[in-house]
Amino acid sequence: DWIKVEAKKLGGKVNFVSVGEQTLADGKKIPYPPIIEISWEKDESKPTLGIYAHYDVQPAYKEDGWNTEPFEMTEIDGKFYGRGTTDDKGPLIGWFLYIQFMQELKQDIPANLIEGTEESGSHGMSEYIWEASKGFISDVDYFCISDNYWLGTSKPCLTYGLRGICYWELEVKCCGKDLHSGVFGGAVHEGMTDLMAVMSKLVSPDGKILIPNINKAVRVVTKEEDESYASIDFDPKKFQAESKLLGTQYPDKKSTLMHRWRYPSLSLHGIEGCWSGTGAKTVIPGVVIGKFSIRLVPDMDPKDVHKNVEEYIASLWKDLKTPNSYDLRLLHGAKAWVSDPNNNNFAAARTATKNVYGVEPDLTREGGSIPIALDFEEATGKTMMLLPMGAADDGAHSQNEKVDARNYFNGIKLFGSYIEELAKLHKASK
Repeated sequence: DWIKVEAKKLGGKVNFVSVGEQTLADGKKIPYPPIIEISWEKDESKPTLGIYAHYDVQPAYKEDGWNTEPFEMTEIDGKFYGRGTTDDKGPLIGWFLYIQFMQELKQDIPANLIEGTEESGSHGMSEYIWEASKGFISDVDYFCISDNYWLGTSKPCLTYGLRGICYWELEVKCCGKDLHSGVFGGAVHEGMTDLMAVMSKLVSPDGKILIPNINKAVRVVTKEEDESYASIDFDPKKFQAESKLLGTQYPDKKSTLMHRWRYPSLSLHGIEGCWSGTGAKTVIPGVVIGKFSIRLVPDMDPKDVHKNVEEYIASLWKDLKTPNSYDLRLLHGAKAWVSDPNNNNFAAARTATKNVYGVEPDLTREGGSIPIALDFEEATGKTMMLLPMGAADDGAHSQNEKVDARNYFNGIKLFGSYIEELAKLHKASK
């Protein structure tokens, strides 16, 4: 409702699009957050820019380790703390503030703007984008997302690539209820033991994915790409210190960036159903669910990756010779996105960055996933560009998430300069 009210204050037309319901653990159904379409009066002589942002955020509680109340924005030493300040409510509001400033100054906005906002796992977004390509976003000339971050803390960048993702749950059942370990321990095949045996064989301690053929479709590194890492402003030691890491897999810049951006990785995320509270609980869980994911890179296909994982886990399970049952579920799968940074969209953003920060931005990829970036390009045939506002140390999804005031206010200036430069290039190309 806040977005609706604020957008209407700025003259925007607002429409809510339902994307269905989700079923909670207790069986209760509640609606997913709606997609919000916002558009402003269109001038046919101007290009149309489609902006995507999301208004929902990760859960946060003060007792998780926050120094401030997570849902009360707090300014400390030139930094704005609060959940969503950098991911992604802050940038979303930044676009609104740009429009407000231009209207208060009675300045003409040199492009038509439309916005779409939603996240929550992006449920229904892919289907929506393909449908909206025939309607709401059918006349968009360029797309932009500000839902990412600088590679470091001092130099701005533009992002032209993201990894994809496949996320699984592996459920193992040994009994219809939890068991007393003193009564049953040693006499039963424990589900947790089977689950740990399988998950321990997915990835090695040095990060190597142990699933056969998983790297078969990975695109070969070209000479141009190999040489491009040399000019990128990135310090592995600073990366380790700012991330509070005890160590990294690779000591050099190129290897670290390549394994974050352009090689697949497998991560183990957690186990549901086992005891995780404080103190001791001597229970054998009847059902446990392991969670893991693989970040995909060009030209890996989620369907092929899932098939490889299915076959590998089936072979591991056979070797266990256990009477227990398992169920492997792919929760979602999305391809990687890599765009060509040599187009008007990126050219406008590069010039805008130099206008605001006085430096040429690095052209980077990221290890995270925004599946809809590829959907926007494929559904419309128009270019997508990621224009970050925040810095690498903002702590998105973590405790004490923040955005620096410098980044925030310069980010709003960057949005405005980008739109101005984009309009110039668009007019010149006609």
